[in-house]
Amino acid sequence: MERRSFLKLVVSASAAVTLEARWMEIESAQDEAVLDGVSERIERHRKGDVNITVRTQDGKPVRNAELSFEQQRHSFLFGSNIFRFGRIKDVAREEAYLERFAALLNYATIGFYWASYEPVRGKPNYEYTNKVLEWCERHKIVCKGHPLAWDHPASSPDGWLPDDLSEVERLSTERVHEIVKRYSGRIDIWDVVNEPTDLLRFKTKMNALANKLGAILYTAIHLRAARKANPKATLLVNDYRTDDAYFRILQQLRDENGKWLFDAIGIQSHMHGGVWSPARIWSVCERFSKLGMPLHFTETTILSGERIGGKWSETTKGGEERQAEATVRFYTVLFSHHAVQAITWWDFSDDGAWQGAPAGWLRKDMSPKPVYERLMGLIKGEWWTSEKGTTDDNGVWRTRAFYGDYELTIRAQSGYAKAVSISVRQGNENKFEITL
Repeated sequence: MERRSFLKLVVSASAAVTLEARWMEIESAQDEAVLDGVSERIERHRKGDVNITVRTQDGKPVRNAELSFEQQRHSFLFGSNIFRFGRIKDVAREEAYLERFAALLNYATIGFYWASYEPVRGKPNYEYTNKVLEWCERHKIVCKGHPLAWDHPASSPDGWLPDDLSEVERLSTERVHEIVKRYSGRIDIWDVVNEPTDLLRFKTKMNALANKLGAILYTAIHLRAARKANPKATLLVNDYRTDDAYFRILQQLRDENGKWLFDAIGIQSHMHGGVWSPARIWSVCERFSKLGMPLHFTETTILSGERIGGKWSETTKGGEERQAEATVRFYTVLFSHHAVQAITWWDFSDDGAWQGAPAGWLRKDMSPKPVYERLMGLIKGEWWTSEKGTTDDNGVWRTRAFYGDYELTIRAQSGYAKAVSISVRQGNENKFEITL
């Protein structure tokens, strides 16, 4: 190689290294800017002022009454899919799975994949769903159904769907309507359409229908069917893409009067290929919050093992520490963003996890990984309100609290005690008058 050409190559390589280093500095600065503001944003967006006045029956203030103010539930939805319910053969492990789920989470995603949910036409598996719902209701866990319309083989029962696509459309929309109506009041949050941005991967009858109609109409007809079945339900479109392709589809999902056909934006965040940086997390939130809709992070995965020879390793000690650190950072950034209302983990345990990856907060034996303990420290610790106080001369006590449901216990100096349940909600005055 000539000396001049060699020097040119060296300079080019040096410039590339310098440019890469500069980009790393910019990304690092962006990450720091996002993380620096999390505490202030959480205080501003997730907590509110609470004003409690205690009076006697004749309206006089009760002075020096002792108050205990204990949070019972978050308004924010911290969840996971609950796909292993009833499917863990070992009784002790099943009990541990459910016990740890209920101890930490207030939100569960139940599967409605059409091919496995209704393998025989006219015989959907309502019995299993009812068992899951009964358990969740006993533990005051909010439920979501996922997914109602998807062109994946798991959600296209090609074994009995007809070839006539008009008939496929009728059966699919009728299914959506029937299920949403059947579970109204028990499941009021739905991932109605899954992944409308990608209609090229699968060759199913639902995929043929989606391609015939186009992504917008295909999504819209299922949203309309769900809305008609339960006008009060929270309807989502859910996708793994976080770019403009998804944004453009969402923008067009309005009715003739310009009203949105859906209520919240579902964002998948599987991180099998690498953990999102704080700057990327924030960028995704900012992009989709421009539509003015709540954001639900519907499928979140951070692993505690490695990819080896095309397969995932078992969970490792080092991987578990990295998983815990990255998950805490991810949740903290999302919890600090005003538009985010829900985060769902995928899956709760390594047992039966998607792709066989060590994605869970529990190991296969259902013992908790560090991530479970760290999230418990946030969700039921740092982000949890437990206060005691005394009313002033006007019978008033004030505090700030995370939005959620509370048990308030009041004990007057006379010895009389009273316990009441109250809900602290964003957008409300959160002023409560209690009569003893």
